[in-house]
Amino acid sequence: MWQPLVTTLTFSVLLSGSHLYSLALGEDFHWPGWLGPDRNGWVDQVQPPTRWPERLHRNWHLKVGTGYGSPLVVAGHVYQHARQGNHEVLWCLDLETGNVKWRQQQSVPFQIRGGGERHGKGPKSCPLWADGHIFTMSITGVLSAWDASSGTLQWRRDYTSQFKTGHPYWGASTSPIADDNRIFVHFGTDDAGVLVALNTKTGEELWRHGKDGASYSSPLLVEIDGIRQVVQWNHRALVGVESTSGRALWEYPFPHVGSNQNMPTPAFYKDRILLSGENRGMVSLQPHKENGTWKVQELWFQKKVALNMSSAIAHGDLLYGFSHYSSGRLFCLEIASGNILWQGPGRTGDNATFLAIPNHIVALLDNGMLEVIAADRSRLQKVASYRVAESSTWAPPVLLPGGLLVKDGESLTRWSLPQPAIQATSAPAR
Repeated sequence: MWQPLVTTLTFSVLLSGSHLYSLALGEDFHWPGWLGPDRNGWVDQVQPPTRWPERLHRNWHLKVGTGYGSPLVVAGHVYQHARQGNHEVLWCLDLETGNVKWRQQQSVPFQIRGGGERHGKGPKSCPLWADGHIFTMSITGVLSAWDASSGTLQWRRDYTSQFKTGHPYWGASTSPIADDNRIFVHFGTDDAGVLVALNTKTGEELWRHGKDGASYSSPLLVEIDGIRQVVQWNHRALVGVESTSGRALWEYPFPHVGSNQNMPTPAFYKDRILLSGENRGMVSLQPHKENGTWKVQELWFQKKVALNMSSAIAHGDLLYGFSHYSSGRLFCLEIASGNILWQGPGRTGDNATFLAIPNHIVALLDNGMLEVIAADRSRLQKVASYRVAESSTWAPPVLLPGGLLVKDGESLTRWSLPQPAIQATSAPAR
């Protein structure tokens, strides 16, 4: 059976230290949803080790089912949304041991349509922790709220009756986001839909915006010119909506075209939004108020890279992403100018999920390889490389102090890394 092993005494000591450290972080570490606490990929609770190990240690491994949803980590518990047969299952596990605390399931039959069979029947949306609840979006576009402690279903919202089917062509993949007592999600089909704010406790609809069809992209919560707003890329346009009222602020047309889908989550850096779509390049946008009226300025357009399903993230003033051109290649782009600083080799894969820690980018490729890359503007510099799964890895990982969680085709695994302070004092220099 395949299983990477730590073979030297030095690494064993370091990983034991990592385990002790992780026991202390259990209640404090918080990973509530897609791309981490601020939905920007930045992981400020994790510091890179002084020296990356040659291999990782597998703490625990559990078969949880299929799907592309990210694990969540809250108060020492891991939550995973997945599919087993015709059921979507929500797991609650102990972070340290992987032991099952509770498991809930609901029947969600789904027929994937032409062209999407290889991606399976989901779920593809990342769950969300907010206000003591775990929110799951089914592949059929139904939002459910579960009590995080007990797994009891609190409420469920299904907009199918308004839009015939409750999801886009290949199923719902948008990941909800929350602010105070409001959760934001776009319901609907390719042809028609609505962005809504729901009360996290009751599911009551607080406001609704627009009539545009749903896309596969996920919304952001940002502040621009002093206004807290939901930034969401629907089937037709990128829109900015006041988070408290649902009032339309601005929009930038960037429609789904033919088979070119609206999938990645836009990146936000300072006052700029970086938007990219399949076969449509990348654009830098600056929404702002001018004499009391909202306007959107296009700062630059870069045609040499384009995002398909992978979302790019900012690290300082640089953007790191995975262009689908040349059968998949990593790239680094200067946010201010749009200039491409470097690109990696082609034929790297179909997808990558990025996270950022100080001086490093961590990229999980869809082939089960985890690549640690120096946050270097001059060249692609791989610092470490690990095989973390035998099967495909489309679900976003979670970086922990001292390790990570990886969801592959059917299983969830916790891996260990050395804890920096222990490693710095214990590891011999190479």
